[in-house]
Amino acid sequence: MKRRDFLKNTAAGVLLPYLLNGFSLKAFAGTSLMHAASYGADNDHILVLVQLSGGNDGLNTVIPISQYSAYQAARSNIALPENKLLSLSGTEQTGLHPAMASMHQLMKEGKAGIIQAVGYPQPNFSHFRSSDIWMTGSDSAKIITTGWAGRYLDQVYPEFPEKYPSTVMPDPLAIQVGSIVSETFMGPAYNMGLAISNPTSFYNLVEGKSEIDKSTRLGEQLDYLQNVSVKTDQYSTVIKTAATKVPKQYSQYPAQGTNALADQLKIVARLIAGGLQTKIYLVSLGGFDIHSSQVISKDTTTGTHAVVLKKLSDAVYAFMKDLDYLKVGDKVMGVTFSEFGRRIRSNASGGTDHGAAAPVFYFGNKVKGTIVGKNPTLPEHATENDNIAMQHDFRSLYATLLQQWLKLSPAQSEQVLYGKFPLLPIV
Repeated sequence: MKRRDFLKNTAAGVLLPYLLNGFSLKAFAGTSLMHAASYGADNDHILVLVQLSGGNDGLNTVIPISQYSAYQAARSNIALPENKLLSLSGTEQTGLHPAMASMHQLMKEGKAGIIQAVGYPQPNFSHFRSSDIWMTGSDSAKIITTGWAGRYLDQVYPEFPEKYPSTVMPDPLAIQVGSIVSETFMGPAYNMGLAISNPTSFYNLVEGKSEIDKSTRLGEQLDYLQNVSVKTDQYSTVIKTAATKVPKQYSQYPAQGTNALADQLKIVARLIAGGLQTKIYLVSLGGFDIHSSQVISKDTTTGTHAVVLKKLSDAVYAFMKDLDYLKVGDKVMGVTFSEFGRRIRSNASGGTDHGAAAPVFYFGNKVKGTIVGKNPTLPEHATENDNIAMQHDFRSLYATLLQQWLKLSPAQSEQVLYGKFPLLPIV
């Protein structure tokens, strides 16, 4: 196996030997700074991607009050009471799940918004394939082996790993916090790094404690990993240095261990405030694949879905307040994404099955904080096969982030996304 193939067949991240707030960090390096300024890398904007794993039920997250009778008919066993919905500023036609009071407050402050019915043509209902599509930015029927953010990083910093870290860009280009390794940061030639589940065994290997003969093919590959580990140590050092610069943060985060997303975002805020120039962070929250018992029948505003929505809402709210407390809020923007939404009609088990389009939340001090798009159209008599129709291609979201936030030119964005997509009015 060639060294490049070996790297492509390993997970995309390097597990750094350092625990921050109880979390190990997976750092992904980028390429050199050649042409970085021409690709917008000289701005201080930072992007935070929040993955909602499992496929969020958008119709019980952002509720079309204007079609409440059709909504209730399609979901009689899980529908939220109309009088419990949180009304959104500027419209009486759309409501928010009552568990998302913190997100609702951000929206009232103009610091968060919603993009309705985000998806892609010819939706795929497999968790794995649809996740691949979102992470790579591909068409439904096309396989791409690189991540959309990985292609962006490769364009801006095209000489990884030889030229990094450098005095101009000493930090990881992207960092994922948590245990899920994403394809999002996959570069065109190889992964931006390596990921393992056992740091002790990895560092025994890269520190030369392996018994494998380096003259063998596998030995050559392991020898290369040892060379990569030098850069890993350098990134570990800058991450630790950044973290130690921030001894105090916003005090109203959910208690540690009670909200995994909040724990991850607290680390992100700390690293940003500590001065890391890292361009993209990825965090995740699981628990959205709810095929049964989505609500508690006596009170449909409670239950499994309400729990994960509250975690999302409270985590983003605390993160935003922390960024302001640390005086770095103006340079951060975040968006949520999930591999798909759910069907219009609920199932007999009190849950929802894999669907198509769903709403996306975006947040930041500099966002427009509005609802983009209109309520999805619901059939009067929904069947088990009916889906929310797409209004916005997810690559329009990516194009907007690349051009309006990360400051690529339209031509550069088109090169990253393999096509031209209309921009969304969110920044």
